[in-house]
Amino acid sequence: MSTEIRFDRRMSEAEGLLWRLDKDPYLSSTFANLSVLDRAPDFDRLRRRMERASIAIPRLRQRVQSSPASLTPPLWVDDPDFDIDYHVRRVALPAPGSLRHMLDLATLITNDPFDRTRPLWQFVVIEGLDGDRAVLVEKLHHSIADGEGSVQLSLQFFDFERDAPEPAPLSWEPSSDSSSMLDVDLWRAMLAGPLKLPVAVVKQIRDLVADPGQIPANGSATIDSLRSTFGQLTDTEPARSPLWTTRSLRRRAEVLGAPFFDTRDAARALGGTLNTALLCATADAAGRYHRALGAPVEELRASMAISTRKQSGAGEATNAFSLARMLVPTAEMDVRERFAAVNKATLDATGSSAASLVGVAASLATSLPTTLVTRVARLQSQTVDFATSNVKGTPIPVFVAGSQIVNNFPLGPLGGVAFNLTLLSHVGSLDMGLNMDAVAITQPELMRDCLNDSFIDLVKASRARTRRTRSKDAKSAKS
Repeated sequence: MSTEIRFDRRMSEAEGLLWRLDKDPYLSSTFANLSVLDRAPDFDRLRRRMERASIAIPRLRQRVQSSPASLTPPLWVDDPDFDIDYHVRRVALPAPGSLRHMLDLATLITNDPFDRTRPLWQFVVIEGLDGDRAVLVEKLHHSIADGEGSVQLSLQFFDFERDAPEPAPLSWEPSSDSSSMLDVDLWRAMLAGPLKLPVAVVKQIRDLVADPGQIPANGSATIDSLRSTFGQLTDTEPARSPLWTTRSLRRRAEVLGAPFFDTRDAARALGGTLNTALLCATADAAGRYHRALGAPVEELRASMAISTRKQSGAGEATNAFSLARMLVPTAEMDVRERFAAVNKATLDATGSSAASLVGVAASLATSLPTTLVTRVARLQSQTVDFATSNVKGTPIPVFVAGSQIVNNFPLGPLGGVAFNLTLLSHVGSLDMGLNMDAVAITQPELMRDCLNDSFIDLVKASRARTRRTRSKDAKSAKS
């Protein structure tokens, strides 16, 4: 039985922040999942299921209504012009449809900005992939759900057998008007809201808003003047890569995989978790990439999305995550040494105030103009080299409109970094989507190959350690 997800009419502060950051295309939080299907789905059946899902999940029929001057988090209101055919579409690749062709098309679909006057989701079936396969591109804005929230949403259209009977249709009832919920008093919200900012800080912000010229190109004066309020946002130390120094709106996607059980067991044997394994292998791969291009680097700064969802997940909002930032070693070293260093860095980061970065930024941003919020967010993105995320998927086979999902490759948002590697567990596999800034990562296939090699070496190192431990135990038993 699926857990009912609670949807609030008002965006949370974090969701409101994600929505406002989209004003800067470099900070877009749109993400997608590329579900590779063993055959083309029954499109009419998929359309009916998504029509039903849009009734069962109110968020899918709602658009965003901003408050005047974006003074408070926006509201979700029913879209009076909702059209399922706008949100559920299909296209076909020219024959022969290769994986590369599919990824290029899926990347274009994912990075095409949402129409902000409509609900923020789109499902596109790409037919014609070689082997008579197809791909379902599930594209969502982060203000609707995070990675784990989107997996919960997918239960509305997943089946657990190929020819499962369709659920009974639902009738739609429009919600009542919620425009009266809008708050229009900025200064009252700043003084009496959740932040309860001191009058002196409010004046400081007001002065900056009145004279944006005070914000220099490097942002140091702004960060210094708001240091006590921004907390972790005061970190303006630049990212470390000597290669990934330019950012663009050009995108390139690659996909890869690793065995779930072998990688999980390797992480446990080395004294960490799957999150540690993901970050360790990614750091190793980033170091290999730099050395291959003649620019070795000792360490890079990474961010990792950390789920704050309770174990049960019952009734929780569809966004429940924080971000942890840390320096990770990328020089040549033993896998076990790197794993231990990454594990310590991860524990330190998630146990510190850095893990509350999203909440701090969201609370502060509620009372600031969008131009200032995007400026500060862009400065923060320049402190990070790459991003990672680990999303829990399904351990059993699932079907969509009569087609089995054979792989689930997630494409996480870049948010101004060089690349995002997101991992989704799926039926004994770790399916990974590598979303890259094509100007920063000039050799995308090399980056993918480095990641493949790093995951292989991680598992090998764990097995070698296990064999040595067993050998020592056997010798001790004999003696």
